[in-house]
Amino acid sequence: MRVAVDVERCEGHGRCYMTAPELFEADDIGNGRERGDGTVPPDLERKARVAVANCPERAITCEEAN
Repeated sequence: MRVAVDVERCEGHGRCYMTAPELFEADDIGNGRERGDGTVPPDLERKARVAVANCPERAITCEEAN
């Protein structure tokens, strides 16, 4: 699984990095961004889905690995 934050849609509510700080972080103006390349370890997949569901702008996408 991989997550990605659409920087054009993110408005900096911070729910992603508050919910899953292992997967997301704040940029220099407080908007969310994925850590590293966005790869989600299997033990953090639930947290990734919760972060996606809690983004008010729907700025986070979650792609299942093939």
